[in-house]
Amino acid sequence: MKRIGLMLILIVTAIAGADAWRVARPDYGWSFPEDHWARAGYKTEWWYFTGHLQSETGRRFGYQFTFFRVGLVEKQPDVASNWATGDVIMGHAAISDLDSGKHVFSEVLYRAVPMLGGFGMYPDTLIAWSRGPTGTADKWTLSWNGTAFDFVMGDRWQKVGFSLSTKPKKPLIFQGPNGFSQKGKRETAASQYYSFTRLETSGSLRIGGETFEVTGESWMDKEFGSHQLEAHQVGWDWFSLQLADGREVMLYVLRDGSGNADFSRGTVVSADGEARYLSSEEFEVQATATWKSSKTGGTYPSRWQVKVDGVVLTVVPEMAAQENWSRSLRTLFYWEGAVKILGPDGTKVGKGYVELVGYGTTSLPAI
Repeated sequence: MKRIGLMLILIVTAIAGADAWRVARPDYGWSFPEDHWARAGYKTEWWYFTGHLQSETGRRFGYQFTFFRVGLVEKQPDVASNWATGDVIMGHAAISDLDSGKHVFSEVLYRAVPMLGGFGMYPDTLIAWSRGPTGTADKWTLSWNGTAFDFVMGDRWQKVGFSLSTKPKKPLIFQGPNGFSQKGKRETAASQYYSFTRLETSGSLRIGGETFEVTGESWMDKEFGSHQLEAHQVGWDWFSLQLADGREVMLYVLRDGSGNADFSRGTVVSADGEARYLSSEEFEVQATATWKSSKTGGTYPSRWQVKVDGVVLTVVPEMAAQENWSRSLRTLFYWEGAVKILGPDGTKVGKGYVELVGYGTTSLPAI
């Protein structure tokens, strides 16, 4: 459901004229590559990347990169000013140094105006961009390279950054029939959702005072819509799993105020790229351990048994402390982390990412 990253629920709750926003539809008419760019008229939209990378010397990293477009008004203001805008752009990025145990999170938040950030227009290669965090000269950018995506971020004060290029190892797939991803019983509680479940990835990554040339695999999600959650839904657990046998699995479980599963769906992608959609009865996710953040006090699930597609998998965080905590809104924090996947005999059978939202905080992503 992605994704998160996310922020500033106060922006969303301040939006007026909510009934005028476009909503996700089962009969949406997709057009690629144009739909990789921003879709006007929807309240929220995000481009989400996670992946596992390795340096030439074998040092291992997990990473996250997300751009969000948060609509303030359903139509661009008809005002002759460069400061008139209908959108906010947010960026979240994180690096997990899996060998040292260090996790670093960075964020940006700007009005979508020429000097601060914005969204490109197809067929320009630039999809989204923003200034870096305060004191960082380099921009954050997301671009189309002809077959997939290139993206760059940096944070001078956090001493992190990466410049990564991707190309598809498998074709784009829809999450839900025709990319209509239901999030609740109400039909409008939905998003338009597609993924590249395996992207070959290469580039450079910087953490601390070191720079590494890296290669690996990534997962990409794009979602857009309005009013995606039901009023009683308070968070979610989301899994993107890449299995060594060539399959991928996406699962999400939305939770109510009591912490119980309220609505869930999934997708299994075969080795040859065919997507099969799962109802809530066709998979099971059970948390078997927890981890408590010493920084925020949030307590998160930290190990899972997943029954799906005829197998039992154990999903284990590569490291426990992979929590992202917003400096802009201190009540917004969530867990976004690299995981490994173990088979029934305990051997490693894959890798992935897990996102946990709504544990210990009532501030949710901008959805």
